[in-house]
Amino acid sequence: MGPFEQEQGALGRHVFSVSQVVTGLRALLEEKVGELWIEGEVSNVHRASSGHVYFTLKDKDSQLRSALFRNYAQRVPFDLEDGLSVVVSGELSVYSQRGDLQIVVRDVHPKGLGSLQLAFDQLHAALQTEGLFDENLKRELPQYPGTIGVVTSEKGAAIHDVIEVLAGRAPDVPILLAPASVQGAGAALELAEGLKSLGACEDVGVILLVRGGGSLEDLAPFNTELLARAIRASETPIVSGVGHETDVTIADLASDLRAPTPSAAAALVVEDREVLSDRLGHLGDQLILTFERSRNLLEKDWLLKESQLEGNAPWIRLGDHRSNLLRLSARLKESMRRILENSRTELVVRAGSLDALSPLAVLGRGYSIATNREGAAVLSASDLKTGDRLSLRFYEGETQVVIEEVSEEDPLS
Repeated sequence: MGPFEQEQGALGRHVFSVSQVVTGLRALLEEKVGELWIEGEVSNVHRASSGHVYFTLKDKDSQLRSALFRNYAQRVPFDLEDGLSVVVSGELSVYSQRGDLQIVVRDVHPKGLGSLQLAFDQLHAALQTEGLFDENLKRELPQYPGTIGVVTSEKGAAIHDVIEVLAGRAPDVPILLAPASVQGAGAALELAEGLKSLGACEDVGVILLVRGGGSLEDLAPFNTELLARAIRASETPIVSGVGHETDVTIADLASDLRAPTPSAAAALVVEDREVLSDRLGHLGDQLILTFERSRNLLEKDWLLKESQLEGNAPWIRLGDHRSNLLRLSARLKESMRRILENSRTELVVRAGSLDALSPLAVLGRGYSIATNREGAAVLSASDLKTGDRLSLRFYEGETQVVIEEVSEEDPLS
């Protein structure tokens, strides 16, 4: 019997249970319609904890519930977002518990844009908004790395290109390879582990993350969030050289420096030995010139200081002091002579004045001085009485007299 064939009831009518109707509709859809492709706009996206994704597929007139179960959802490289135009493939069915018509989705493709490109755009926008590509996060490359780490396939052309370039430019710089798959499932994890292992080596000054060209599918591991975060987590600067010059990956944007090819990446981390040799020669010439200039300046300074030192030599300074001392001594003698001469002249003048005022000078004019027993000068006759003894001092000599008579009359009056 078909899905809706049923034995006739007592009243001659066909009576179905709800479950029979839903089951019959589901079987009819699966039998008569099968797999089909549907174009529409995604809305009401819901991601369940189980990993299933549920959404509504709609156009301007209708809508259809859609279910993308976990095992198929894991194969979709981009995130379903509201408003995204897609083409899905799957089978129409009926959800028994609600009787809703739905499509069980097996595959999803963005309309007008490849799924990998859409995944790239979504991840790029998210990481850029987060600031993972900011220039202030970029680490400075060492000018002369001790060891160069390389993360790539040990069998690919990229490692040979890197070795060839480094051997020609800096053959003495060691190379340490962390082999990893560069495409396919698990490649992103291997690349991230390679960066981590090389970053733990103290001698590694810079890491090259490289691979040759390929399709967008081939470069998919380099467009993953896992690898981008591993690049930013590394303490060692990373230079990416992925694909061809026109290829730009998420890894390129997250790295500290992007090179268009693996060979270019190798050339960026070391200087060509011939260029370096020329630079060293130029620096050597500059050093010699600087040395000569410094030597000439030092020689001039030395001669100047030597001349100044000779001018300040102790014997010269002593000679200057001796001459100065002799000059001062002569000036002192002359000053003393003048002072003595002036003093002598003044002494003569003052001596003459004293002589003029001296009692002896008066005595020399015929006068005498009478003094009593106490040695006091007798100035008046009234001070005397008969019998007093006096001493008379003449200009020359002295005598003793006795007063016999006192007369108070002035003989000159």
